[in-house]
Formats: sequence, structure tokens, C-alpha cells
Amino acid sequence: MGSPATDPQGPLAGLDPQRVERLHADLAALWDWAIAEPGARLGIAVSGGPDSLALLLLAAAALPGRIEAATVDHGLRPESAREAADVAALCARIGVPHAVLAVAVPEGNVQAMARQARYAALAGWVEARDLAALASAHHADDQAETLLMRLNRASGVAGLAGARALGRVPETSIPLLRPLLGWRRAELAQVVEEAGVVAAQDPSNRDDHYDRVRLRKALAGADWLDVPAIAQSAANLADADAALDWMADLEWRSCIKKEPMGLRYRPQAPRAVALRVVARLVAELDGQEARGSAIARLFETLCAGRPASIGNLVVRPNAGGWSFARAPRRAVKAPAARRGLDTPSGED
Repeated sequence: MGSPATDPQGPLAGLDPQRVERLHADLAALWDWAIAEPGARLGIAVSGGPDSLALLLLAAAALPGRIEAATVDHGLRPESAREAADVAALCARIGVPHAVLAVAVPEGNVQAMARQARYAALAGWVEARDLAALASAHHADDQAETLLMRLNRASGVAGLAGARALGRVPETSIPLLRPLLGWRRAELAQVVEEAGVVAAQDPSNRDDHYDRVRLRKALAGADWLDVPAIAQSAANLADADAALDWMADLEWRSCIKKEPMGLRYRPQAPRAVALRVVARLVAELDGQEARGSAIARLFETLCAGRPASIGNLVVRPNAGGWSFARAPRRAVKAPAARRGLDTPSGED
């Protein structure tokens, strides 16, 4: 992993100084505890697409000498190794240390598994390189598309909430910065073009089999829709989601009691908060999260005064609220011969 001298006539020379300053201000708003510390370095997740390349270029210009980059190679497309090598070559030109992180994606939900593997690899890289935070290239169009897709699926507040500008890398305490949430996809592509860099193009971004691709095309033809305003609505819903989480924690502390076989919940909060408490109860006792629709059905059944089951749990309403417990294991019946019921000798 090298950090050669920056080419003064290279890609960074073609950047608009106002855009560089804008990104610096966006980073400062999210990274205020470290932006002024010369020794604090920022990791950039770079896939090789136009969005992440724009973030790489702008960040390298805004924080010279304080940026490192990593490209996760999921090995899911034949082109992925070449794209990672292209990012490495660009980083060498602009003086940014770069690493390629190869991961294996388990079978199943490929997108979810790839995301999990990607963040795990990036977290390990951030820790190994002693970086202060990780930044990703989510932008306003991503926010708007996700919100509209989930509206079309009747998602609740948690599903509609946009990505937060400042979060954590999943399963870690590493700060995750998203400084481009106020930027449009088109202006990021322009940054890359003006720098004279050719971005990788994922064929799946043109495949109409994906809901997001069809929605993106529909948005392109709907000039009456205000994408930044939709993205802001997603951010507002993220605030509402955080407020509901805060209320659910309060409800948990005041309304959950231990029982010999599990936990009892005496709901006091409005439905939106109580649903989150029920979801947490199920996850803690069953060891796995349930789908939101299953939690909603369980909640309605309990409100109607009827017992219900979900996963490996049974839930019963009683005078003290709702009792959650693991279902008793059924005894395995022994084979007939072991129960003394084998056929008598000599009989057919």
C-alpha cells in the first residue's frame, strides 16, 4: 500500500475549487471532532463507480494527505478485479494509499450478504490502518429512490427513514460519514468527468429487472418531482425513527419485567413505539429478528386478547400484560420397538 507523490497536472487539478470547499464544509459538519486534527485520517469506500470516485477526488483535494481508500472486491462479476485495479491506479496518481479487500459472499440473499461482507471488510481495514472514520458516497438521489421504493411497499417509519449523515459501521463503533447526502448524482458524475477520469459502470444499474432501475428511469422523466425535497423528507423520517427508538428504550425500561420463563410486557406507549418493543422482545428471546409484518400481526392478535406464536416463542395475554416465553420442546417419540410395541415373534 503506497502513497506516491501527487501528480500536479493530474485529476485533482481539474476539480472546481468551490465543490472542493463545499465537500470540506460537509465533512466538517459531520466530523467536527477530528476535521481540525492533522493526524486524523479518513477512510473512503470506493467501488469505482462515479459516485464514490467523485467522493475520492473531492476528499483528496479537501484533505490532502489525510485520505486513504479501499475497494471491496466481492468477486460477483468478472470485471470486479479490473475495476479495483483501476481504482488503485487512480489512487497512485493522486497520492492516496489504497487497498483491495477481497471478500467471499455466502449464498442466499446476495445483496444483503454482500453488504454484510463489505462492511465487515471495511471495518477491519479501518481498524488495521488506524483511521478515524469511514465515508461512503450515498447521495440525494439514493435517498429519494429508497424512500419511494419503500413507500410503494407500505413500509413503516423505520423502513422509510433515510440513511443518516452520521452513523456507525454496522456491528462496530466506527463512525460512518455520508457527506454527499446533499449532492445530486448528476453533479457527482460531472466531477468525475471534469477530472478526466473514466468510472466503472455496473451493468445491473441498467437492468430493468431491478425495482431501483425502473424507478430511476421514471424519476428521470418526472421533472415535476423535487428530488432534494424527497431526500430531505427521508432525512426527516430518520429523525422521527430516532425519536421512536428513544421512546422504545424508555418503554422497555419501565414496562418490561422478568418472569420465570421469559419476559412480560405491559404496553403503555402508542402503537408505533409498542411495535418496536415487541420486535426487540422477539429478537432477544428468539435470537433472531422477525419481519415487520409478522410483528404487526402478533401485536394485533395480542391486542385482541388472543395468544399467539412467532418463531420459537409463545406469547399469552394476561392480567399483567403479555408474557413472552420460548415454546416448550416437543418430546421426540421413540421408535415402536423401543416402546415395547414391536410385533410378537411368529406373527405377520
